[in-house]
Amino acid sequence: MTESFSVPVTVRGYETDVQGHLNQAVYLNYAEHARWALLQAAGISQTGLVSRGVGPVALETTIRYKRELLAGDEVEVTCAFVWSGGKTFSIEQTIRRTDGTVAAEITAVGGILDLKERKLVARPDEIFKELASDPSLFGL
Repeated sequence: MTESFSVPVTVRGYETDVQGHLNQAVYLNYAEHARWALLQAAGISQTGLVSRGVGPVALETTIRYKRELLAGDEVEVTCAFVWSGGKTFSIEQTIRRTDGTVAAEITAVGGILDLKERKLVARPDEIFKELASDPSLFGL
């Protein structure tokens, strides 16, 4: 695993629920935002993926809520890829307030789908190496 990539996010009022804390579904949006920001930072675009005939897929996501987030809270969303050598990989993410308080931990399992065959590619790490200008951001 490589050192975590991170992006800052400010919790917006419209993302909160009736209790005033961040709606559960928005945690997934924050995690997805960090993943796409990492791909972009590594030099991988949606256009590049599609032109190669592949696309990332989410296979499983687990969110462990630790502390509530309120409108105006400043957070950092981390993202680190963990490679198994097979068709899938894991993504470990943390949503943390700027004071260091962990609000949520997210673990996802993903893969790279061959868009024509509609099957997972055998070595997603090789696709990332091929397409990325900086594969080190993925720990490769």
